[in-house]
Amino acid sequence: MDWQQLLVYGFGGVLRILERALDGLTPDELDKQPHPDSNSIGWLTWHLTRYQDDRIAEFMREDQLWVSERWYAQFNRSEDPKDTGIGHSSEVVRDFKSPGVDTLLGYHRAVRERTKLYILSLSLADLDREFSDPRFQRPPTLGGYLVGVLSDNLQHAGQVAYLRGFFKGTGWTAA
Repeated sequence: MDWQQLLVYGFGGVLRILERALDGLTPDELDKQPHPDSNSIGWLTWHLTRYQDDRIAEFMREDQLWVSERWYAQFNRSEDPKDTGIGHSSEVVRDFKSPGVDTLLGYHRAVRERTKLYILSLSLADLDREFSDPRFQRPPTLGGYLVGVLSDNLQHAGQVAYLRGFFKGTGWTAA
């Protein structure tokens, strides 16, 4: 397995976790929060996909699928490309209404496919390309960013799987 296949497999793992964790959930179950200041399954799924879409679009220097394919309309949200969930207050998270499993997974599959094609278009040398980012002392590389996006997505997908088990008591695991 080469580095591209490894990254593609990792991003595919996020989708596999989401498909199992979201299977059969109702809109009410998607929007249920374990605490008023906690994230719901639907919000977490939307957010992790928005983050991946935002980052990959930036790396590609293209529009997010959120905007170009009008996914925002299916989520009944603004087309604002900065609306990724980062910085959302508890109230905004609480007001988020999931459009349903099919739309959540449809958007994620579209973003994951674009991510896959992007990764397969890269050379090994591309991974060392640096980005100017004032949040970091040393400029991060594309390879570092890709691993960061994958890590963030896997953590949130794990949270989705945990919440499904917490609410439904099914003993479902991501393994």
